[in-house]
Amino acid sequence: MTARGTGITVYGCGPDEAVLFRELAPRLGALPTITAAAVSEANAALAPGNRCVSVGHKTRITHATLRALARAGVTYVSTRSVGRNHIDVAYAAGLGITVENVAYSPDSVADYTLMLMLMAVRNARSTLRRADLHDYRLNEVRGRELRDLTVGVVGTGRIGTAVVVRLRGFGCRVLAHDRRPKTAADYVPLDELLSRSDVVTLHAPLTADTHHLLDRGRIGRMKPGAFVVNTGRGPLVDTEALVAALESGRLGGAALDVLEKEEGIFYTDHRNSPVESKPLLRLQELPNVVVTPHTAYYTDHALRDTVENSLANCLGFVDSMEFESRNERNEHG
Repeated sequence: MTARGTGITVYGCGPDEAVLFRELAPRLGALPTITAAAVSEANAALAPGNRCVSVGHKTRITHATLRALARAGVTYVSTRSVGRNHIDVAYAAGLGITVENVAYSPDSVADYTLMLMLMAVRNARSTLRRADLHDYRLNEVRGRELRDLTVGVVGTGRIGTAVVVRLRGFGCRVLAHDRRPKTAADYVPLDELLSRSDVVTLHAPLTADTHHLLDRGRIGRMKPGAFVVNTGRGPLVDTEALVAALESGRLGGAALDVLEKEEGIFYTDHRNSPVESKPLLRLQELPNVVVTPHTAYYTDHALRDTVENSLANCLGFVDSMEFESRNERNEHG
């Protein structure tokens, strides 16, 4: 039976998440302590007595913060994201802290990926900018139809597979690449996918092996005029190499919901303060590039999934620890 009244500290909790935590926690038997502040060494004091904490993905969790959580008695961290690249999982394990992610509706990111893909091949950003200035002439560059294109999907986990399913409805040729094929698709080596695809969309997890998966060399092997779509993680792409290929006209465009070094820029209001990222500013100057602030996951359905599953993960961990503890007591009783 799920532990009743289990305390959970929720860090980096936005107002919309807080509403859901307060609604769902009592139903599941949890007592949440909620703070909008990202977890840090300074506020780890909110965790004592709670073996579980839930954290957001927007801020990197330092080793010092993990040590502070361990001193506070935390043994489980549930990150409200699919990716765990903002946490040194191995270091946490060495401190006796288990780190797990959550599953949420893959449709949120898959839908958004298709939207970005269509915006890229139809020159939507340039068209919208001109319309905002009341220039309603046709763009000099004609759009392209997905049914005439080959789309390469890199990474076919839950989100990548959902993208493949959607692409079939457009009638385009779909190529896929993954270390472990997971869906019915035409799987090919990565270099072949890059050389044959008109659009390359990235859905691989960020690991040491996939960091700069699209580096200068691989971008150079892409089909001339091809488009890059990234709703995975920013460091999957070597941003400087991508900018150079776009500025030279080697690539046709890009649609990016994630970016290298987005921390401290995305999710903040910079209307009255400078943006300290030259690659981002260069990308936003290009008419064939769409940049959005890591928002593909952000739907009501996915947010509810994230909160509910973060609570369920924490409670499941507590249950398992209590079960093991009871067994040990029985064995030594």
